[in-house]
Amino acid sequence: MLPLRYARLWRVASALLLLAVLVATVMPAVWFWPARTQIVSWVFGADKWAHVAAFMLLCVWFTGFYERRAFWRIGIALLTFGVLIEVCQRLVGYRSAEWLDIAADGIGIIAGLVIASTGAAGWALRVEYWYSGRFANDNDERRR
Repeated sequence: MLPLRYARLWRVASALLLLAVLVATVMPAVWFWPARTQIVSWVFGADKWAHVAAFMLLCVWFTGFYERRAFWRIGIALLTFGVLIEVCQRLVGYRSAEWLDIAADGIGIIAGLVIASTGAAGWALRVEYWYSGRFANDNDERRR
């Protein structure tokens, strides 16, 4: 992990993010969005695009905390998480598990790794640096 000042906070936020994704993927779709089929029926494969987008964002999120040499582990962990989601969807009965969802997750992970490799990696350090600089400026103004 990168030398983050607020590593514990980032870990808690990451766990909550993964939990939110898991809950959203196993909750009944009708309860979450009653007119979902009517609204997205015009988009072919909207579910697959949602998988790609979600896993791309998760990948960029996690690459913010680790060095590039750990990116392959992030990819494997997120793909495993995608398989876990499909297993949970299979177990609940009112959702369907599909191999193509796992493939969409993989595409999202690859896209996230590409985004991270082009400059987004380590974003958490930049956020902490910005935050600490902003906080330091606030303290300097208070001392005057």
